[in-house]
Amino acid sequence: MESNKNKLIVDFIRELYSIESGVVPLHAPVFCGNEKEYLINCIDTTFVSSVGKYVDKFEEVVAQYTGAKKAIVIVNGTNALHLALLSAGVKAEDEVITQPVTFIATANAIAYCNAHPVFLDVDKDTLGLSPAKLSEWLSKNTQTIYNQTTKQPETFNKTTNRRIAAVVPMHTFGHPCRIDEIIEVCDKYGIPVVEDAAESLGSFYKGKHTGTFGKLGILSFNGNKIVTTGGGGMILTNDVELGNKIKHLTTQAKVPHQWEFFHDEIGYNYRMPNVNAAIGVAQMENIHKFIESKRTTARSYQQFFKSINVDFFTEPSNSISNYWLNLILFKNRQERDEFLSYSNNNGVITRPVWTLMNKLPMFKNSQTDNLSNSQWVEDCAVNIPSSVKL
Repeated sequence: MESNKNKLIVDFIRELYSIESGVVPLHAPVFCGNEKEYLINCIDTTFVSSVGKYVDKFEEVVAQYTGAKKAIVIVNGTNALHLALLSAGVKAEDEVITQPVTFIATANAIAYCNAHPVFLDVDKDTLGLSPAKLSEWLSKNTQTIYNQTTKQPETFNKTTNRRIAAVVPMHTFGHPCRIDEIIEVCDKYGIPVVEDAAESLGSFYKGKHTGTFGKLGILSFNGNKIVTTGGGGMILTNDVELGNKIKHLTTQAKVPHQWEFFHDEIGYNYRMPNVNAAIGVAQMENIHKFIESKRTTARSYQQFFKSINVDFFTEPSNSISNYWLNLILFKNRQERDEFLSYSNNNGVITRPVWTLMNKLPMFKNSQTDNLSNSQWVEDCAVNIPSSVKL
């Protein structure tokens, strides 16, 4: 019976994407606008590196679309998160709270800061960090003191004596988490929030774009994202002064001068090349079309899976999701694995969610709570093809 259901799913996906034979990708990029024209312009003008009009234009259009006061292009989303954490004040031997249901980049960026991740559970209806679990863990495991020098509260882990320097919630597969409640909890403890909005360009929570709630937020423009620059990322912030400082750091902290090379602090070669930004500008011209397509696909999936009694994950309350990767939920890991095997063997690319971060060898000694919801996601969830259809 289950094998018949798996066949029904695979057949429906092929029909949905009008691919009778061959491979149905999980999420393929779509180039339907001015990408080639803008790339040719980069080549003709020779502005192919990080100095060029498309770099500035890409920052402007993303800031306008998201409502952020400042947007800074970065070479990729992982580096964006690394620099955002540093700019939020994360230092070596600090701790950063995040969720175990996330792509490895989230945890790696914390490690790049020589900080230690703490993994707390997600909510089942958002797949993002649970504000209730966060509040419970902080109340039981930390103490807050008032720093006389900075005139700010600081929170320390009572077990490790390390400072809790940031909280990084993730808007998983494009679905907004309860970001306002997370920030409310963190404000009580003096902890800045850095949003991992890598997957959620085009997603809104209570009318506000993801990545613009916290002190800083980041986006990714990897080849599998709803808008791609091939490789690329963006830092969002409403603190213009901080944003300007971050932009300075991305250019090796070089002090502007007509001819002199002078760098006033440790900087990073994190600027996005003009050729990548050119693709991004062209992609952003079609962002509304992309979002409409993906939400239409999600509605088609929702109706189909309801008809065969398979759970399809829909956007949380108070949210408008970009449905970056559509998600179905099986009853257990065995059903999950049977479907993964059948679909991939029959040319329809599907994937489980990531192995929980605390199970990876690099992070196996990290502190966690019970992670019961996270384990459920790992056992039961599968991503299915979600490319834009035009």
